[in-house]
Amino acid sequence: MRLITLLLLLLICHQHHAQELKLKKKDNLWNNFTYDMGNVFGGIGHAYSRPFHWKGNDWANFGYLAGGTLALFTVDDELDEWADGFRDDIPDFLVDYGNEYGSPENNYMLTGGVYLAGLFTKNEKLRRTGVLLIASATAGGFLQQVSKRIIGRARPKSGESSSTYDPFNLDRVFNFDSFPSGHAMLAFTNAYAIAKQFKSPWVKAGIYTVGSIPALARVTDRFHWVSDVVFSTVLSIFIVESIDKYLNSKYEEKYNDQQKKLSWNLNFGPGTMGIAVRF
Repeated sequence: MRLITLLLLLLICHQHHAQELKLKKKDNLWNNFTYDMGNVFGGIGHAYSRPFHWKGNDWANFGYLAGGTLALFTVDDELDEWADGFRDDIPDFLVDYGNEYGSPENNYMLTGGVYLAGLFTKNEKLRRTGVLLIASATAGGFLQQVSKRIIGRARPKSGESSSTYDPFNLDRVFNFDSFPSGHAMLAFTNAYAIAKQFKSPWVKAGIYTVGSIPALARVTDRFHWVSDVVFSTVLSIFIVESIDKYLNSKYEEKYNDQQKKLSWNLNFGPGTMGIAVRF
């Protein structure tokens, strides 16, 4: 009887010790890091695979994006000429900020900083935000780099029209890499992901405004056509939403549970076209 009691005590102590080790392993910095990086790559793969799982509404949203982009294609040259009327009125600090903030190196400094802050403070919400930022920026960044080389659209500053293309270049051909806009995509990806942390529509609007500055700067400096930056901005929303849904199954922190699903309304009128996005 004593032997059985002793064995039971040893078993209980072993199980308790194993649970402690499991908890310590879960809270280990390295294990959290490897888990998060796995979710970064998992999120990227999830975003790229979504078109194979699209249904009616998803294809409708893609149709709105494609249709709106094609409509802007037809007036890009006129919009570029129209922008000549206010290019010199845009403050230099806004243009400089837009061109610098949307660059990949500065983007990853921000996203990496957010993630590392969450990792070292053991803040799961901040870790998840960092994972969302890194995964979304990487997915969008790789996609736009490949697209630039395949499409080969002339930039406004090249002196060519918006309908001039030099496609299928494995090496990047400068001044023929306009579509889509990497700066606009990376900047609004960050803005959209960060805005998810807040419920106030005014705070969200402010963050979206700041995230839209690089798109304005790239049009102002004639690096991109209007259709380039509009397409890139909307695509960044698709990517963030897709990866965020994937992360819902990976983290207990779900800061977007009460948010409404993305909805679109495409409106046409005499000489006008409007896209209303509700989020």
